[in-house]
Amino acid sequence: MNKHPTNCMPAWCLAVCMMVITGGASAQTAKDLVGAWTIVSITVEGDGKKSEPFGPNPIGTQIYDSNGRFASILMRSDLPKVASNNRATSTPEESQKIAHGSLAYYGTYTVNEAEKSVTMQMEGATFPNWIGTSPKRLYAISGDTLTVTNPTPSGGGGVLTVVLKRAGQKAM
Repeated sequence: MNKHPTNCMPAWCLAVCMMVITGGASAQTAKDLVGAWTIVSITVEGDGKKSEPFGPNPIGTQIYDSNGRFASILMRSDLPKVASNNRATSTPEESQKIAHGSLAYYGTYTVNEAEKSVTMQMEGATFPNWIGTSPKRLYAISGDTLTVTNPTPSGGGGVLTVVLKRAGQKAM
């Protein structure tokens, strides 16, 4: 006597077929965003042009915790050293290059899973105009890669795209 019901086979086949069709991907949820992410690239596209506002090898991190808090640090990899070795006495040129080549902000966040968007409530930022605002970003997660799209970057002029890898993963 067969102890396995024959009607289980179609359900099993359906599950395998769905995994093959979707590549085994799971639905993106707010939980998928939680963790530390390392910057891979930052580009701005607009008016038919593409630029890299933080240079060809940007560095930084974005961290989303499970309690709805985030922190983000983005910078050029070629920021100048301060010749005096004292942050408070940097030259105007050093200060300008550092200010234009770095951005940090933090606060709380909420995720709209249906829109694949994250809204950040800015509590602090090195670009003070963002403090107290709630900008929305679109996100997509594919494996260990997070892509965040900002339609209104602080530098203006197009759409900013940040590609990140889950911390501990090798860059593309």
